Amino acid sequence: MQTRFSLAQLADPDTAESNKILRACVHCGFCTATCPTYVLLGDELDSPRGRIYLIKDMLEQGRPATADVVKHIDRCLSCLSCMTTCPSGVHYMHLVDHARAHIEKTYRRPWRDRLMRSLLATVLPYPGRLRVALTLAPLARPFAGLLSAIGLKPLSAMLRLAPTTAIPATPPTTRIHPAEGTRRGRVALLQGCANQVLGEHVNAATIRVLNRLGIEVVTPEEESCCGALVHHMGRERQSHAQARANIDLWMREIEGAGLDAIVINVSGCGTTVKDYGFMLRTDPAYAEKAARVSSLAKDISEYLVTLPASGPVRQTGLTVAYHAACSLQHGQRVIRQPKELLTRHGFIVRDIPEGHLCCGSAGTYNILQSDIAQTLRDRKIANIAQLSPDVIAAGNIGCMTQIASGTAIPVVHPVELIDWATGGPKPTGLSGGAQAMPGEGDLVTVAKTQAPA
Repeated sequence: MQTRFSLAQLADPDTAESNKILRACVHCGFCTATCPTYVLLGDELDSPRGRIYLIKDMLEQGRPATADVVKHIDRCLSCLSCMTTCPSGVHYMHLVDHARAHIEKTYRRPWRDRLMRSLLATVLPYPGRLRVALTLAPLARPFAGLLSAIGLKPLSAMLRLAPTTAIPATPPTTRIHPAEGTRRGRVALLQGCANQVLGEHVNAATIRVLNRLGIEVVTPEEESCCGALVHHMGRERQSHAQARANIDLWMREIEGAGLDAIVINVSGCGTTVKDYGFMLRTDPAYAEKAARVSSLAKDISEYLVTLPASGPVRQTGLTVAYHAACSLQHGQRVIRQPKELLTRHGFIVRDIPEGHLCCGSAGTYNILQSDIAQTLRDRKIANIAQLSPDVIAAGNIGCMTQIASGTAIPVVHPVELIDWATGGPKPTGLSGGAQAMPGEGDLVTVAKTQAPA
């Protein structure tokens, strides 16, 4: 694609990067076939190719974003399916991130939109605030329909997504989780902001599995949100501040007792932490440290496949519909590891039809673009139903919450199943409730040939 940025414009590092990305695009249109919004809406401007033209025009002209441009950029899920499909290697993620930051700086949204986005940015990245909000949500849920009728549909969507069960109390803070037996390694676990409230059971399962394999786990108390939630809202200053806070925290561990990896069990967070090196590339105080942190970031499945097979497993015979979170399969290109681990631990794994299409979660998308998100969720659930699975596994708390809001099939994280198979409790939601260690008749020995390559 030909571009016409001035030399003055190209002096800006973000514009120079976007110029490179735009020039890589050859207009082929392969991306349209795998873009969820184009598949649903059929509008060229709601495809990656269409959005690329809108972004190019906006940035080249150096003008404020218009309402029409904002509408189509806001409809982008940042699922990054287009990046998997693109034969030319167009780094759409960095381009749309730049566009969102430009929109945030130059466009004044309607007051309802400003209010909702400020609320999300003030509450979601902070576990304490989120816990209070979700505790109060049942009181406001009866008014969800009224809120939607008066133009506060995002607030209505947020109430409908809130758990109907009681929010667990704040778990006790234990900074060091020692390895069982001989210590083979030491990692930091990113607990995640929403994950600490909605998925603490996932964190607990992750720690148990790692400890069982001889890995010491550190969970720093001062951890901040990774920055992903506000980064995708164009709030660059806030997301970069959160990234720097985490980098400082992890660097103290790296330079202290040392870390083999920074393990992440929320794939949306993982994609962002792996991008810290790019996000802070122009910051002289943090560029090198950010790159080092990014190089250590691993999805839990990436890290587990590097460890020796964990020994006896419980033979469940359960059929698992594996939902490949977009941020994992497209953002991080982690595809085989979760399925390999589940199969190794005795589960029957099935790929979901149209697995490349997003479930509609996408951070705050299922709140801010609830109609499209619900359509995508229903399409995902219909595809899952074709498999008649016993359980759905997804490596991202956003996907887990989104899918669970529309189906009675249990939705769990793969690490919960791995934990159960290797002696941990049965995941909440599976029939029969919690279950302790299996009896002798339930065990099978994992063959040495199943050790990861």
